[in-house]
Amino acid sequence: MTARRWLGLSAAIAVAVAAAVVLLSIPRGPVAEGADAGAPLVERPPVAETLPVPRIEAAPGVCESPDVQAALAAGDDEAVVRAAGGGEAFRAAVAAGAAPCISLTDVNRQWVVVNKQHQLDPVDAAPASLGSPSATRSIRPVVIRPDAAAALDALVAAAQQAGAGEIGVLSSYRSFGIQQQTYAQNVSAEGQAEADLSSARPGHSEHQTGTTVDVIACGAGGCGGLDDFGGTAQAAWVAEHAWEFGFILRYPDGATGITGYKYEPWHLRYLGPELARAYHDGGWGTLEEFFGLPPAPDYAG
Repeated sequence: MTARRWLGLSAAIAVAVAAAVVLLSIPRGPVAEGADAGAPLVERPPVAETLPVPRIEAAPGVCESPDVQAALAAGDDEAVVRAAGGGEAFRAAVAAGAAPCISLTDVNRQWVVVNKQHQLDPVDAAPASLGSPSATRSIRPVVIRPDAAAALDALVAAAQQAGAGEIGVLSSYRSFGIQQQTYAQNVSAEGQAEADLSSARPGHSEHQTGTTVDVIACGAGGCGGLDDFGGTAQAAWVAEHAWEFGFILRYPDGATGITGYKYEPWHLRYLGPELARAYHDGGWGTLEEFFGLPPAPDYAG
């Protein structure tokens, strides 16, 4: 081989090596689909071998809430319901069995439930605190829970301002002993089967919890009786507006198969503003359904 040919071959080899070095120095990421083959290549980020697993923190239950625990300890029922997320959240947790710290048998709580299947425990239980409304006419002295007393005064005033007329009270808190007498009198007058549709046996009465009043229609000529209340302007107003003051109609028309009692348009039960609002907004008809309890048309045993 001549010296000239050797120099030419050497130059060609040098050019090829230089081109290979340049090619190896270009990033090797793939070209996006449809990209111009002449455009600069863009390096893709490395692909993770495994995807990160998101951490999902379970929401604390009603009873794990420090605010609920503090309100329970303080005996502030409205604060308990608010801390639980409001009336509907509280109701749903209780109905689902997800609130073991909430007792439906505690006579000192707004949410206590007593019916023919749920007897008070102890049977002669009484509220720790009772008070009297200051601006409500009554046939006899009225004592109920202090918060219910204040709410009743507000309800009565609002009914008068709305032009519905005056609302009075015929019956309120009754002790275990008084309920024994009341039930016995009704049985004597009506027979037990009939009495059980309108009067609770001792230990099964809402009146014993201090959350209940039997209201009547009053006017310039005095007040009527319980049987006179239905059909009055006062009764119509109460049926529509009682919930705004924390009360519900406990024994509605057509619900005897659930509550165990005949229709009583006069029987107002205090639940407190939060729960009464949830009761109204949810379209509930009975307290048993509201808290997911079975019907209680008859006494157990």
